[in-house]
Amino acid sequence: MPGTGSSAGKLARLRDRIARIETCHGGAMLGRAALDHAEMDAVLQGGLSRGAVHEVFAEGRHSAAATGFIAGLARRICARRPLLWVRQDFAARESGALSMCGWRELGLDPRLLVMVHVADAESALRTASDALACDALGAVVMEIWGETRLFDLVASRRLTLAARHSGVTGLLLRVAATPLPSTAETRWIVRPAASWPCAAWQAWGAPVFEARLVRNRHGQTGQWIMEWKCDECLFRNASCSGPQAHPQPVVAAPAGRPYPAKVVPLRRAG
Repeated sequence: MPGTGSSAGKLARLRDRIARIETCHGGAMLGRAALDHAEMDAVLQGGLSRGAVHEVFAEGRHSAAATGFIAGLARRICARRPLLWVRQDFAARESGALSMCGWRELGLDPRLLVMVHVADAESALRTASDALACDALGAVVMEIWGETRLFDLVASRRLTLAARHSGVTGLLLRVAATPLPSTAETRWIVRPAASWPCAAWQAWGAPVFEARLVRNRHGQTGQWIMEWKCDECLFRNASCSGPQAHPQPVVAAPAGRPYPAKVVPLRRAG
């Protein structure tokens, strides 16, 4: 058949490129982004690999925790470069829109965030693949809600190739989905953890995550309870940053008021 040789040659070259990506050692990647969490960075051999694809799955439907965790990863990877976030319209209906006020409270710059809303998973995959080819970006987040047959091993390899060529990191956020075989460098399963007790003026406290690293192509796996430090924009072991005292000034009692009388319970007569 005409063109068969040409197609076979393209397929062979594609397989060769995929094999080089899958067999290269982590040290040959385009640098690593340290998360400043000593134990986690040690397991990751220095940090999260740039120019690769990483998956973050929300345990159950804890999309808020997984979103906060992947936002922290993106901040460590991007530094001051733009972050492109591809999001299904369905995800916004299920878990709400991303709040730029909340984004800033996490220590992130809303001016470096570009949101792209798409109608379905197919559009999200196509948009993320095109965005990963743009080396002006620091990272691309693709958020897909629910199960989809479109994100198979072939689609995963396509994203990995695009990330490898441009050096842009791909972060896949999956909610209400089951992990499937992929070419991702790491895979995380995230759920919320309780914040340490704090003073009333601190309101909700610092974001704390229970993160399980269930896949690491070039190292061990592990599980940590970590706190995102919004001021420093880094992760810390939550057990090392326990409850602390935050003394606040107390208003003195007015001098013109009498000392409050002692309340004596009344006894019913008869």
